[in-house]
Amino acid sequence: MKNIFAFLKPYKLHIIIAYALTLIELGVELLLPFFLGKMINDGVVTQDINNIVMWGSIMIGLAFIAFTAGILNSFYASHVSLGFAYDIREKLFNKIQRFSFANLNQYPTSGLVTRFTNDVRQIQNTIFMALRIMAKAPLLVIGGVVMAFIVNAKLALIFLVTVPVLVGFILWVLRVATKLFDNVQRNVDNVNRVMQENLSGMRLIKAFLRRDYEESRFTKANKNLADSMRYTFRFIEASMPVLLFVMNLSLIFIIWFGNVQSIAGQTSVGDIVAIVNYAMRVSMSISMFTFIILAFSRAKASAHRINHVLTVNVPSEAQNKADLSIEVTKGKITYNQVSFTYPAANERVLEDISFTADAGEKLAIIGATGAGKTSLFQLIPRLYESSGGSIFIDDRPITDYTLDQLRGSIGYVPQTPLLFTGSVKENIAWGKQHASMEEIIQAAKDAQIHDTIMDLSEQYETKVGQKGVNLSGGQKQRISIARAFIRRPKILMLDDSTSALDLATESRLLKAIQDYHCTTLIITQKIATAMTTDRILLLDDGHIQAHGTHQELLNQSDLYLRIVESQFGKGYPHAK
Repeated sequence: MKNIFAFLKPYKLHIIIAYALTLIELGVELLLPFFLGKMINDGVVTQDINNIVMWGSIMIGLAFIAFTAGILNSFYASHVSLGFAYDIREKLFNKIQRFSFANLNQYPTSGLVTRFTNDVRQIQNTIFMALRIMAKAPLLVIGGVVMAFIVNAKLALIFLVTVPVLVGFILWVLRVATKLFDNVQRNVDNVNRVMQENLSGMRLIKAFLRRDYEESRFTKANKNLADSMRYTFRFIEASMPVLLFVMNLSLIFIIWFGNVQSIAGQTSVGDIVAIVNYAMRVSMSISMFTFIILAFSRAKASAHRINHVLTVNVPSEAQNKADLSIEVTKGKITYNQVSFTYPAANERVLEDISFTADAGEKLAIIGATGAGKTSLFQLIPRLYESSGGSIFIDDRPITDYTLDQLRGSIGYVPQTPLLFTGSVKENIAWGKQHASMEEIIQAAKDAQIHDTIMDLSEQYETKVGQKGVNLSGGQKQRISIARAFIRRPKILMLDDSTSALDLATESRLLKAIQDYHCTTLIITQKIATAMTTDRILLLDDGHIQAHGTHQELLNQSDLYLRIVESQFGKGYPHAK
């Protein structure tokens, strides 16, 4: 909570003003019963109309002051809570942008979305309540007890018994409720996750007729959330009758004992009315604690979840001995006995990988699913850090480059193309800030997508649906490749990015890459594609099984021969 509330520091002055206005409201609340008692004793009982008018006018004036202070307090409370929510969302977004892949693996996407929305909103509402009524309620209890003792100490003695009992009970409820709301938020995460997966995979669900299964999965997640919320709110609501029962007992005692004192002439009617008013105010304030506990418990659970993200350790460039003056100039890549294990995993994905891709060379990487091809790719832009060995770019360790220098020289096209909501032009230009229209068109032409774009309804201004839903797989792949081309990278990495292209289009695309004079790494399952490259790297179960030209691998590797024959048939002309 401490780290989260540090975001309130820029709003110190506004908070002070809000609390000052709260104190004005509080002062009026505490004075009104006192003046009411005075009006009864000095005006009603004695039938003095002047005293009734005087005390009545004072009370009306104080009520107007409290009304004005309340409106201004709401304005400042809203300003602080909204500003806090804006700042913390911005901080969360910036933090997540710096996450490594290892950090992202710790949190499901739905959990991060919940933190941005539900958790931030819970804390925002709690801050508003804290500035509006949360501080006022306990102060009204204390002030009400003090004023009751000023009016009549004997009648007020009942507060010394009831108030400590109620405060202890409330603290116990708060401790239990915090744990319950933490469980509620985890169930919210689960519902969001199921919804997100369902919406993103709607076409697949319909194609496989899995609607009933998905409905049952959502029903289960939704029921768990409803059950946890029902149990939590029942627990919270059950505290209110306890609070009201104890306070009503104190009211009965005050009225009974006040009547006894009044008959004995030891107190006045005005004092009894004032004490009853204070008791009712204390009772209402304590009953408000139920809502305060509800808000604070949820906010505490949410703050813990947000703080967990904000305080996660993110590898930074400052930990690297990077030279700000060097840049990637040629794109030569060297792996020297590199090994890699995913965070929180035991088995090594890559083991003793050593090879060199010279500047401007095309290197194909092939192998079975799970052989480690994509993992090998991800080590170059340092999306993950290698577990052993060294990787060099232009004969320098990659740790000599800043992440901006390293990644700025790489054009990376992932296995699953991802397009953003916006126009086709914006998606291509996403690869390079301030790209000109000429650069966008040239990148599209080289990616063999320009003619297709020109046939669209609004050409380059055509809007792309969420994740490119209105485009085919091949079109999305080529737009993603154009996004990499526009960077004019020194290193181009294509992770099975031509799988949806026909051979003629793919051939023109690979030929266009030559004009970029970059080192090209291509993960592919198609031998026809691998044959167009300078050399081929065959991975098998995280190890390099063979490395060389197409003809060399035919002569050296039985595994490669079997792959070739599976695609071209037995008796392939160049087989040994």
